[in-house]
Amino acid sequence: MTYLTNWAVIVPMANEAPDFDAFIGVLRPVLDRLGNGKVYFIVDHVSKDNTRELCEKLSEQDGRFVTVWSPENKNVVDAYMKGFRVAYDAGHEIIIEMDGGLSHDPRALPMFLRVLNEGNECAFGSRFCNGGSMADSPIKRRLLSKTGTLLSNWLLGTRMDDMTSGFQGFHRNVVGVLLDYPLRSKAHFYQTELRYLMRKHRFAEVPIHYRAPSNSVSQKAIRNALDTLGYYFKKRVSGRAVRL
Repeated sequence: MTYLTNWAVIVPMANEAPDFDAFIGVLRPVLDRLGNGKVYFIVDHVSKDNTRELCEKLSEQDGRFVTVWSPENKNVVDAYMKGFRVAYDAGHEIIIEMDGGLSHDPRALPMFLRVLNEGNECAFGSRFCNGGSMADSPIKRRLLSKTGTLLSNWLLGTRMDDMTSGFQGFHRNVVGVLLDYPLRSKAHFYQTELRYLMRKHRFAEVPIHYRAPSNSVSQKAIRNALDTLGYYFKKRVSGRAVRL
């Protein structure tokens, strides 16, 4: 299967050394099969192990992998936006974001590309639609993700099966608009904020299997999520709902 579209995947990489070889072992055959794809690793000071060295070594061996050292990043949202900017400036027509370390399965990439090649501007990974799952994740994380989806849909008026997943892809025109918008999220709620902002674009949800790397989410991230959710809820009820 070969997609004529010039596409890219951006992957923030932080402390991924233990799962690096396994992740690349799954990702590389997918790239071989699909063709025309490029992977951008975004690495910053959050990573304390040798992840950067592993990424750079792979980039030297295989030109489809590009390592982007981004020391100016202050949080994971900065890493995602840096990846979008680099891929956008490189001229890619479709840009997909995913996590490293096998929390997201690279074997789902063909489904994202198919959805984005069939008239949709956005493809949102979903653990809660038919075919998706997060059974390998701690129950606390499952409850947090499901509750976050239900609360976001209720307060923001969205109708998605999954409002908190971080595996998603966009056409170039959507990324261009996103890059000019001042996001309020600094952590996990970024995924929900982005889906809310893109709700009027043509989108489809793609079933994914997710494995949470940890059982907890920081209190700081939860506070930022609630603050951002409250901001958009107030905008909505006042008749000034934000959309991109």
